[in-house]
Amino acid sequence: MSQGVKPILWKLAEQIGNELEYEVVDLELTKEGPNRILRVFIDRPTGVGVEDCQLFSQRLSTALDEEDPIPTAYLLEVSSPGLERPLTKPEHFRRFTGQGVELKLFAPVQGRRKIKGRLKGWADQNEGLVLVELDGTTLEIPWKAIAKARLKYID
Repeated sequence: MSQGVKPILWKLAEQIGNELEYEVVDLELTKEGPNRILRVFIDRPTGVGVEDCQLFSQRLSTALDEEDPIPTAYLLEVSSPGLERPLTKPEHFRRFTGQGVELKLFAPVQGRRKIKGRLKGWADQNEGLVLVELDGTTLEIPWKAIAKARLKYID
């Protein structure tokens, strides 16, 4: 996703989310075959159903038509983040402490680019650290080193 478009899309989605009382968990603009797809994942404490996704989609579609930040044709998909939800904000790492997590890193940390362990939380030091227990040891992973993070079932 173009760095110029991404902040605009986030701003529009979060404005709609605030108005309708949904959390915007993540969004991505991808190309699949000939189609561009804007995916927006929303949540709320009581959960998200089809009607929620339809309402959010209608409101966001109207806002996107007015702003027109995406210069080409695209499909808009709005859904729940699901069981293996992405973790995109510091509050997600705090909220889901104790659950399984999978991190994909930009560069290796302790020789690993992929870390699967138990989420131990978030620390505010050094511009943010994600704490993950792996093999009985707690790793401190810099927030900026994480390409993708999501909840993951672990044994």
